[in-house]
Amino acid sequence: MKITIDRAVCSGHARCAAAAPGLFRLDDDGYALPVEGEVPQDLEQAARDGAAACPERAITLH
Repeated sequence: MKITIDRAVCSGHARCAAAAPGLFRLDDDGYALPVEGEVPQDLEQAARDGAAACPERAITLH
């Protein structure tokens, strides 16, 4: 599983980082940055939780 964030849609609510801090971090402006590469299998549910927490639906899981 990979995480993609549509930076044009992200509003910087940081709910993804609150739901899954090990997978989402924030840049200097407060916008989400995903983990690079593949999400470890044991963190896939956390990735789903982080994506579901996004009110803008800017996060896509592949």
